[in-house]
Amino acid sequence: MAHSPLVVGMGGSLRTPSTSLTALRVAVEGAADAGADTVVLDLKRLNLPFYTSGHGIPPSARRLADTVQAADALLWSSPTYHGSVSGAFKNAVDWLALLADHDPPYLSNKPVGMLTTAGGVQGLQAINAMEFIVRSLRGWAVPLVFAVPRSSRLFDGDGRLTDQAVADQLRGLGAEVTRAALQFRAEGTCDYALERLSGAVPD
Repeated sequence: MAHSPLVVGMGGSLRTPSTSLTALRVAVEGAADAGADTVVLDLKRLNLPFYTSGHGIPPSARRLADTVQAADALLWSSPTYHGSVSGAFKNAVDWLALLADHDPPYLSNKPVGMLTTAGGVQGLQAINAMEFIVRSLRGWAVPLVFAVPRSSRLFDGDGRLTDQAVADQLRGLGAEVTRAALQFRAEGTCDYALERLSGAVPD
């Protein structure tokens, strides 16, 4: 019997409470409901040092790289700061350089679902930044993305999500990532990846 796909959620912020971490956990719940095994890498708890290629590899960075390498698919979450991802998120992504010498390298054959939270309505700018990162790391960006706008209206003072419609959409993203992971496992690709490679434009 085939094992369940492993979906790894990576994100959050250094703020407490973190709306982007809450949103990530809800999306990860959707992946679990769709049949995935799941792990959440909370960037605050991971406590990564600033990335540098000139020194040794700290245990937290090795844990990050090993967990991502084991994943069949990923869910990424960051707050939107000044129109892009947070410094903590970008630093974590920089540490994925540790996967350069793996076979296949980086995020090859891994679908990545992306979500952001924003105080205003500009969360899609951070999604765009994430998508460029996914491409540079040879992953596959899931077309379904979710930018949570005006987060102060949707999360309470303890960081809990209070909007059921938003929660349902986040869980749907988790389920879509799981579906893509299963298709990659069975076929070595997935339908939206085939569309991009063929030059077709999806309906």
